[in-house]
Amino acid sequence: MTAAAQREFFEDQGYLVLENFMTTEEVATCEAEIERLHAFAGSLAEDDSQRRNFQIEPYAEVEEQAGKPLLRKIEETRKYSDIFRDLAAHPKLIDRVRTLLGDDLLLFRSTLMLKPALHGSVHAFHQDSAYWPMDPPSLVTVSIALNDSSPDNGCIQVIPESHKWGMQDWGLIAQDKDKPLTEREDLDLSRLTSMPLQAGSALMFHSLVVHGSGANNSPHPRHTALYAYFPPTVTYRPKQGGAAEKTVPVIHGMDGRAEVTLKAAVAP
Repeated sequence: MTAAAQREFFEDQGYLVLENFMTTEEVATCEAEIERLHAFAGSLAEDDSQRRNFQIEPYAEVEEQAGKPLLRKIEETRKYSDIFRDLAAHPKLIDRVRTLLGDDLLLFRSTLMLKPALHGSVHAFHQDSAYWPMDPPSLVTVSIALNDSSPDNGCIQVIPESHKWGMQDWGLIAQDKDKPLTEREDLDLSRLTSMPLQAGSALMFHSLVVHGSGANNSPHPRHTALYAYFPPTVTYRPKQGGAAEKTVPVIHGMDGRAEVTLKAAVAP
């Protein structure tokens, strides 16, 4: 598929898959780094402010698994890992993101989403931009599979073309394993599509695409690195009481600058 065809497909359907862009060695390095980050999380004191970036599975009956913290996600991974900082700028990945957004790329989010074996909770249907202070809501979220992702261990499900629905309200994302992916009766699920991925592949989707993932009832974890990219044409527009500015990394372009500080825009 040509770059123009990829962009056309993304703009129409709201998602695009990049298959096997990482080598097996790169995937193994990331998995080892996740083990290290689990150990780091376990070493943090109760009153350490860094603990807020290491979220324990909220609905599990235990907080540890095989001697490690039972983590749901790790936020701001760039602060804790050179490996996941560099993965955000992987050349094969960025070439594809540039096809969708242009040469100047900024990074809004750097996260590890973790579904522990037998304990991974439901990720209820939502749109990313409903929770993000960025306007217009035209970011590209990239979810990189670091091990094989399937319906059994809670792979992502998307509703194609739902980025054309406009912004909606969604509520709490993290839900207990027994909860449905949505309780909304008005949601059209007729085109709901599961997106299984092999380790080293990625799902890219518009930040207004409705998506979610089921519980992990399998004996295998599901690890994904999640990044959200945006062009400099997007404005930082926080809610009342939000920070007056936000500094974000530059991933590509912007005349080689390392980061950009966005000033809060006043709501119209």
